[in-house]
Amino acid sequence: MRRTGLLYDERFLLHRTGPGHPESHDRLALAHNALKEAGLLEKLTLIEATPTRLKWIERVHSPRHIYRFEEACMLDLGELDHPDNQISPDSYDIALLAVGGILKTLDLVVKGQLDNAFCAVRPPGHHAESNRPLGFCYFNNVAVAAKYLQEQWGIQRVGIVDFDAHHGNGTQAIFLEDPTVFYYSIHEHPSFSYPGTGRDFERGVGAGEGFTLNSLMLPGQGDEECKRLLQRDLFPAFASFKPEVILVSAGFDAHTDDDMSNLNLTSHGFAWIMERLLELAREHSNGRLISILEGGYSLKALPDLIQDHVKILMSK
Repeated sequence: MRRTGLLYDERFLLHRTGPGHPESHDRLALAHNALKEAGLLEKLTLIEATPTRLKWIERVHSPRHIYRFEEACMLDLGELDHPDNQISPDSYDIALLAVGGILKTLDLVVKGQLDNAFCAVRPPGHHAESNRPLGFCYFNNVAVAAKYLQEQWGIQRVGIVDFDAHHGNGTQAIFLEDPTVFYYSIHEHPSFSYPGTGRDFERGVGAGEGFTLNSLMLPGQGDEECKRLLQRDLFPAFASFKPEVILVSAGFDAHTDDDMSNLNLTSHGFAWIMERLLELAREHSNGRLISILEGGYSLKALPDLIQDHVKILMSK
């Protein structure tokens, strides 16, 4: 059994998004309860979050963006820029806590105290751009994690795999010109194609050209098309890039029971994805893989999907 870490903190539930919002605290509470009922918690290394230092957020986000987010929470404005981005007075502090917990998790993996980990955090991050929040996201968790790996630990090549149903526009934009971070996304297009980015011709800019790769799935194509695209696009890309650490933006909204996409992936499909990503990590990055929660809004499906996800991370 692998030494797998779980980042979870009940304080993550204090980020309140209001009645009817898809990114509710129930997502995390139900998922954690599913892990507990399955008897997995005692087999995991449990990681408690601590707030990050602002210097790491500033590696990715502008001071104005950080200030506006903090101010909106202090004034209890209820949203930041758009009704999608619902906030509560605690949201800024919880976002700092989520990032801090992720960085603590990275330390444990890089030091060799853990083989891999799942970060059950909220708010999610991959839509957040340097200067603005977007799509329920305020700080780009996976982007900060990549910068931290490079600056704190001297990791030269970071691979990011984003299998959320929606393109991680923020992550792509942040690393568009960076040849040291390979960003790969597989997502739905054109139906439910929020936020409208992530076309197959978007491959990076300048020195970063060739280090961004997007695989587009048409609605309804399901598991087999997802497998085909990953084998065609991601596997050879990482064979060439050879990431030293793999970060996963783990969104589960492509599931057939999730109303936020029409991709129709099954639980088997998600399991296949994670099994292949672990194989890539063993081949290229000494098994070092950190998975960070993004989307997934079916309160029926998400707990089981996360339970399966963690079991695969723990498997021999």
